[in-house]
Amino acid sequence: MTLYKNKEKFERISIKVGIIFSRLGLSPNQWTLSSLIPALIAFYLLTSSRFIPAGIFFFISAFIDLVDGSVARVTGRVTKLGAYLDTIIDRYVEFLIIFALLFCPLPDFTIPIYCWILVFLFGSMMTSYAKAAACDKLGKDVRGGIVERAERIALLCIGILLAHFDRVYLTYIIVILAVLTNISALQRLAAAIRKNGSAGI
Repeated sequence: MTLYKNKEKFERISIKVGIIFSRLGLSPNQWTLSSLIPALIAFYLLTSSRFIPAGIFFFISAFIDLVDGSVARVTGRVTKLGAYLDTIIDRYVEFLIIFALLFCPLPDFTIPIYCWILVFLFGSMMTSYAKAAACDKLGKDVRGGIVERAERIALLCIGILLAHFDRVYLTYIIVILAVLTNISALQRLAAAIRKNGSAGI
């Protein structure tokens, strides 16, 4: 399900994307920063409940996130600073889209929709932080989980587009993501504990 499990196929696509977009002359870091532009447009469109154009601009932002790394690898400009910047901008993009959902009049599901949105936001951030903290505190590379960023973005983009036809679809996607992202965070926590050894617990 996750991209890292299909690494070879993904790398072939990444190389093709890198070759094409490297011809435009932008540096990898410029590509990274430029992903904020369509994300901000998507944010505005979502707050206006214009779901189809919002979904399109969100997809463009997510695609640029693929472009920056691809260009960096093809041009031999992979750096630690670039990877760091990419990670930070990814969080901003994801936050912008999830935050915008709070301004959309969506139907509730058992509890108020804003509660699900906040749980989803927390789960998304914790999934990413579980990996970063494992690397920083334990020196362990922790990946995986039932939904990584690529799956989160894909599902959310689909939900936004479907909201054009019926907003309840977006509500269902948010609920699903709220549950799955927090499961993913716990899966990464468990993986970090296993890799570090559970004797200290």
